[in-house]
Amino acid sequence: MTVKISNKIVGYRVKKADPAATEQQAPAEPKPVQMNEYIERPDFLLGTTYKIKPPIAEHAMYITINDILLNEGTDHESRQPYEVFINSKSMEHFQWVIALTRVISAVFRKGGDVTFLVEELRSVYDPNGGYFKKGGVFMPSLVAEIGAVIEKHLKAIGLLESEEMSETTKRILAEKRAEFEASHATATNDDKASDFPPNATMCGKCSTKAVIVMDGCATCLNCGDSKCG
Repeated sequence: MTVKISNKIVGYRVKKADPAATEQQAPAEPKPVQMNEYIERPDFLLGTTYKIKPPIAEHAMYITINDILLNEGTDHESRQPYEVFINSKSMEHFQWVIALTRVISAVFRKGGDVTFLVEELRSVYDPNGGYFKKGGVFMPSLVAEIGAVIEKHLKAIGLLESEEMSETTKRILAEKRAEFEASHATATNDDKASDFPPNATMCGKCSTKAVIVMDGCATCLNCGDSKCG
């Protein structure tokens, strides 16, 4: 509503807000808590432990990743990695493993997008050559396998998306595998045998020895990558 002032203004005063109207206003939504290095460590953290047994190490390694729960009970609730510990009976890697865990934990506590760690760790190559882990997956180094574990954990808590194959693709790959194995049946007693045909070759996409050639078409039985589209 517009009010026309016809008289000369000789003074003014600031009108205070009506207390009753102020009480009726909806309370402001609390600002979401973001991960940063100043968040105090809680007494209780959610943790997951992964076991790896690389053939280049005498003993297994146990990787524990602890997560912190932010904005619990709100629409902004999220689970973020907070720290990592790596334990093993083997002492040959002790110094660099301790250094690596401290650096990774510091990056976790810094906050922001921590998914870049996966690519950085998985791109580390051992000058003596990598190795194949159980299942025929190639690991260029022990550090790369630690990166693979962190990738698996980030997918589990929802910070990385998992590339799931459709049911149709899975069915086609299962049919191709059965047909290939039927036509190339060989016996093997190798405890380290791959989950895929023994004469399968390396896949450039998922680094797994799971590529077979059928009808002139190279197809990966692990991730579905095919040269024939």
